[in-house]
Amino acid sequence: MNIVVCIKQVPDTETQIKIAGDGKTIATDDIKWVMNPYDEFGVEEALRIQKAKGGEVIVVGAGPKRVTESLRTALAMGADKAVLIEDDGLYGADPLAVAKILAAAVKPLSPDIVFLGMRAVDDDAGLVGPALAEFLDMPNLSVVTKVEVGEGSVTVQRPVEGQTLVLEASLPAVISAQKGLNEPRYASLPGIMKAKKKPLEVKTLADLGLDKAGKAEIAALTPPPARAAGKTISGETAQELAANLAKALREEAKVI
Repeated sequence: MNIVVCIKQVPDTETQIKIAGDGKTIATDDIKWVMNPYDEFGVEEALRIQKAKGGEVIVVGAGPKRVTESLRTALAMGADKAVLIEDDGLYGADPLAVAKILAAAVKPLSPDIVFLGMRAVDDDAGLVGPALAEFLDMPNLSVVTKVEVGEGSVTVQRPVEGQTLVLEASLPAVISAQKGLNEPRYASLPGIMKAKKKPLEVKTLADLGLDKAGKAEIAALTPPPARAAGKTISGETAQELAANLAKALREEAKVI
């Protein structure tokens, strides 16, 4: 079984994000870049299916040369090969354009399953998975928390309003991973050493016969408004505290 996992490199969630001088991008100085956490679930699930069914796991990423670091992380986890579509202008590109680029790289690999995270933690768009499925002409199964692979088909579960929706589709299919699908493994030291010798192919947009022209671009980025200072409610007794709280909510916050 051939399994492809598409990954995105994003700023670490603990990184302090600052808006660049152009007002449209983020300042990339001193940012720690990591594999998108939701994509890690995809890599882990691919490796588990490979262990049960055999086959090969290939990771595909698009962006600047630094994306190689995240691809190597996936190789250290156990993936067999990696492909980088290298282009300095791809980070922050239109998700539909990115999906089209990924589809051009993934299609020749003839995958049975394509995994990726349900969303990226930087732009939070959640568009690449469905668009990728459309470009590949495959079923799209999104926000998945359980995967069972059968003969020529796959059954998945996704949470909906406190319940569980069970979906079945024929293979090949595109699956977007949600938190809870599994617990991603850490890359071991032997895995990290082996990753250095695993094949990593670099392609350009020209190699794929494409450019990055998209239909949307970021017009402006603005920071969230500063939070107002909190207020401490005082009182000698529980009854007095409650009365003072109710008074503040009514007269100052005007919520009751």
